[in-house]
Amino acid sequence: MELEELRSQIDLADKELLDAFSKRMSISEQIGQVKKAMSKPILDASREREKLASIYDMANEKDKPYVLPLYSLLFELSRAAQCKNNSQLESKYNVIDKIIKEYEGKAFPSRAIVACQGIEGAFSQEACEKMFEIPSIMFVNSFSKVFASIDAGLCEYGIIPVENSTAGTVTNIYDLMIKHSFSIVRSIRVKVSHNCLVMPGTKLSDIKEIVSHEHAINQCRDFIKSLGNDVKVTYCSNTAVAAKMVADSGRKDLAAISSGTCASVYGLEIAKADVHDNGNNYTRFICIARRPEIYPGADRTSIMMTLKHKPGTLYKVLALLYARGINLVKLESRPLPDKDFEFMFYFDLDTSVYSSGFSELLGELDNMSEEFRYLGSYSEIV
Repeated sequence: MELEELRSQIDLADKELLDAFSKRMSISEQIGQVKKAMSKPILDASREREKLASIYDMANEKDKPYVLPLYSLLFELSRAAQCKNNSQLESKYNVIDKIIKEYEGKAFPSRAIVACQGIEGAFSQEACEKMFEIPSIMFVNSFSKVFASIDAGLCEYGIIPVENSTAGTVTNIYDLMIKHSFSIVRSIRVKVSHNCLVMPGTKLSDIKEIVSHEHAINQCRDFIKSLGNDVKVTYCSNTAVAAKMVADSGRKDLAAISSGTCASVYGLEIAKADVHDNGNNYTRFICIARRPEIYPGADRTSIMMTLKHKPGTLYKVLALLYARGINLVKLESRPLPDKDFEFMFYFDLDTSVYSSGFSELLGELDNMSEEFRYLGSYSEIV
């Protein structure tokens, strides 16, 4: 049989598939209306399992490997159709519409009390000063205290680093996210330039110990290696704290990986500038608040959810996002405390809070999860 003839047969089969698909989606919408009238949930997991098993049994042996992924996606699309105009799903999240109206036409605040981890010269401070024109910065000595300060109402906002383009995710931040209630209201990417800071008159050959935050150390491995195998590496809570440690010690065999700003603040010299391995080195920070604040232009949404520990649960979430044409910007998983092999999944979604069906989307994701948290919709400063 000739290629063009086979392609003609494919075209006919596609027409039949489209007709059947259109009919199926129309019926799905009707089912959604019936479920709404009966106050029944959209997701019927038992029915889906039975249906998948039945279809698998009916399929030709050679087609069986393709049946489950095909129909899993079809079920996601059908559920999306059932969700149309379903106030049962939207009602839980229509508070988001109220928040949007509350902040409509408002600019992000220029003045605020903001908690930052570290001391004067920290990169969190730099991120804060780029977000707020006149911040009143409250320095705390740990990231957990930033969250705790938000919880206690001691500040209006907090600045938290979540990932670096070289060293990757700041994993302990996601562990803290599980424990605390908060909302993300803005994010920013800050270009990070690491320098080797020393007491005045110190040479690179004099250095016997180097101190900094673990992530800064990881971003400067090649430079540290160039100093020799005998150089001791010491971790501390913050790059600015590292600079202060060198200044307070007075030692000429001790160096810090820190910012150029900290050299000026603590009276140190830059023995070598730009010691990071990757010249394109950025850290992403989020600004958190106690309650949701959605400012005009919010085009990114963050959520957290736990899923049943069984095959296919994460795939179904990803299939839903694919079916709705939503780009997944970040996916992170962290183990849940006191639970064996159970995880909290963190998602950054490239979707506008103003898009049609946004509340429906959150409702669907909520229905698919054992626990679901909407962390906020916001814009990112690049």
